[in-house]
Amino acid sequence: MKLKFGKNDFLLETGKVAKQANGAVTIQYGGTVVLVTACMSKEIREGQDFFPLTVEYQEKTYAAGRIPGGFFKREGRPSESEILTARLIDRPVRPLFPKGFLNEVQIMAIVLSSDGENDPDVLAVCGASAALSISDIPFNGPLACCRVARVNGEFVVNPTYAELDNADLEVVVAINNKGVEMLESKAKEVSEEDYMQAVKIGYDALQDLLRLQEEFKAKFGKPKATIEYKVISPELKKKVEELAGEKLKEIYDIGNKDEREEGVHLLVKELQEKLVNDECAASDIKTALVEVEQAHVREKILAGGRVDGRSFTQIRPISCEVSVLPRTHGSALFTRGQTQSLAVTTLGTGDDEQMIEALEGEKYKTFMLHYSFPPFSVGETAPVRGPGRREIGHGALAEKSLLAVVPTKDKFPYTIRVVSEILESNGSSSMATVCAATLSLMDAGVPIKEPVAGIALGLVKQGSKEIILTDIAGLEDHFGDMDFKVAGTKTGVTAVQLDLKIDGISLELLKKCLAQSKEARLEILGKMFSSISSPRESLSSYAPRIEVLKINTEKIGELIGPGGKTIKAIIAATGASIDIKDDGTVLIGSTDAQKSADAIKMVKAITDDVEVGRVYNAKVKRIMAFGAFCEIAPRKEGLVHISELSDKFVKSVEEVVKIGDEIKVKVIGIDELGRINLSKKQVEENPKQ
Repeated sequence: MKLKFGKNDFLLETGKVAKQANGAVTIQYGGTVVLVTACMSKEIREGQDFFPLTVEYQEKTYAAGRIPGGFFKREGRPSESEILTARLIDRPVRPLFPKGFLNEVQIMAIVLSSDGENDPDVLAVCGASAALSISDIPFNGPLACCRVARVNGEFVVNPTYAELDNADLEVVVAINNKGVEMLESKAKEVSEEDYMQAVKIGYDALQDLLRLQEEFKAKFGKPKATIEYKVISPELKKKVEELAGEKLKEIYDIGNKDEREEGVHLLVKELQEKLVNDECAASDIKTALVEVEQAHVREKILAGGRVDGRSFTQIRPISCEVSVLPRTHGSALFTRGQTQSLAVTTLGTGDDEQMIEALEGEKYKTFMLHYSFPPFSVGETAPVRGPGRREIGHGALAEKSLLAVVPTKDKFPYTIRVVSEILESNGSSSMATVCAATLSLMDAGVPIKEPVAGIALGLVKQGSKEIILTDIAGLEDHFGDMDFKVAGTKTGVTAVQLDLKIDGISLELLKKCLAQSKEARLEILGKMFSSISSPRESLSSYAPRIEVLKINTEKIGELIGPGGKTIKAIIAATGASIDIKDDGTVLIGSTDAQKSADAIKMVKAITDDVEVGRVYNAKVKRIMAFGAFCEIAPRKEGLVHISELSDKFVKSVEEVVKIGDEIKVKVIGIDELGRINLSKKQVEENPKQ
């Protein structure tokens, strides 16, 4: 089935490939093709009490006509981009599975063809919805997804990569027939009104894709399988509520998260001892108590209060500190309630840039933000391996939040890495990361355009009643209906991420959330300004200093030398990093000021034209009867005539200099053939020159 969508046809097909999957579709948009499959286990694993959904997204290099790099010449572990796209698929799809559905489901999206223009990520989200909709897997879809960008003041639906490079606003919108289901955005300080306009354009455009999927489902859909849903019986829930109700209220009056969690843990043990029998498993009692807890928390909010006693718009106490670590280039500690981020900024040179291989081609990153979530931050034990999908997702969101204000390389020629160590977590550690990272960057002297703050909002929706919660704690996130993260400056929004546990919210509610987030953002920025109000004027003494030189482009080859011999020799001699650009820009970096100065001097000696009257450090290369040939720069030699060696009579050149000696010489002339005449005598007569 085909539909004109944006600039290209949106082509949706099934029944040709991957026919053994429960559902399989291919989506083509321009020259980009994505295969998406959905499979379901036939039975629930014994003792399982959660819905095991996994999403895999793979970009095959053959899709872009390339062979993978590396020794094995095949795709390996997922790239960061692939992980983020897998999360992009998971987030809007997950809430649309029925409650109590515990069969394992796996969604796989594989990019089969890439035209280098159209991003396959939004196609994969639509494909997941279509594959689930036509399968026998229970799914309350469909949903549709697209990207909207503002390019040169005009809104574009499903823009190309080239258009995105010039966009000041980019929004991925996913909707269903109930409203907006998911948002993922980055922006260059745009207003809330402009942001809502982009969402509205995407929302309206996606109505056609929803209708297409409904028709597709009606034509190709299988009957849904008969599934055993795991639902707690009303009798057990009532019994748990009777036994635990009063105790639960006492526990939720405890302000400290750790004490409250310990109280709930002991209550679970107590209930299990009383209620476990042949017909009632321990896991059922735990699940029943969670449902009772959820009802308690939600009822309290709907009645006008929050568990921790705050008003709906109140932010938890905030403290900010900078320069908390003695030897780092920049550091900051941001604490909001029981959520705490330690952000550390490190400045590097061009050698530290990150090269990324993507379907659309290679690119380089000079700004990186990495998020770390150790188990002790929530008082738990767990294996510590590489970063998980959640850590990669949170880091990418925080990085996106700051991109709009981080200086470009031509203005600040450093590679910047920020690491956020989450030391405590009780709600919205990703937005705490944004605040801590901003403070850390300013502490490091990075000239960011404006400070950025982030805030997370929650929602409790029941019938027509909708309560928006500012600065959600972990409990409100867990039992609520929404996690809405907004980052921005005092001027405008830089990033938005919306995830729901319900099946969609209206545009009007979204508008209210944005307005409430702005008030909170401005309040947090005020708190941050109390610790540091602008970037430091100088860099840390431990940070590398990068000097920028401009040389004649015709001298680039001379500076590099045959096989890189000349530039390698300078690096080896000084220990400085040297990055040469095609436009003649030379970046010299070193943590040692003297080594940096030495490298600059050596580069200038090679690339600068020889100046009459200038003094050079020279090395004696050859000795003749009439004088000594000295190298004043790589492949630049001049002659010190025997008469210019000393102010005294010199019978033999070897009396004054020998091969390998390093001496100071002055250029006293360049003849019509470009031969350089030097003098050692004139430097000694006037040593201060």
